[in-house]
Amino acid sequence: MSAVAKTVGAPSGSVYHRFPSRTVLLAEVWLRTVERFQHGYVRALDESPAAAARHVVAWSRTHPQEATVLLYGPHDFGRTDWPPEYARRADDGNARIRAALTALTGNDPAAFDRAFLALIDLPLAVVRRHLRAGEPLPPHAEALAEESAAALLAGGES
Repeated sequence: MSAVAKTVGAPSGSVYHRFPSRTVLLAEVWLRTVERFQHGYVRALDESPAAAARHVVAWSRTHPQEATVLLYGPHDFGRTDWPPEYARRADDGNARIRAALTALTGNDPAAFDRAFLALIDLPLAVVRRHLRAGEPLPPHAEALAEESAAALLAGGES
């Protein structure tokens, strides 16, 4: 907490006033980041699967530091120790994403898994190595995510 206060140039007491513990600080960092991402993602998915795949890459391009945070999971941010209201926020966000994908795929578990892979896992794979290396995303990254997601989703129709 002292390092955070020093980095932001605030008295450590003000950091503790806003975030009473390291656990709460980590929870807030994770949740703020994932909620910002999910807000745009759900809107993009309402538009089309292609827009959702592109959103992952475009958002990561625009917000590389936040996107790097999302390469880790909530458990890397101490999820098991979060106070209940923070865990509930995380669960609510996950439920929104699951509901949006279920609306797209119906109650078919295989179709849901295919959509999850095509629209979440695959676009994250497009950005992961670049973000971890601190490199800019290539200009064709959005198109690659969209084309790959479309091919994977089309494969489920045979």
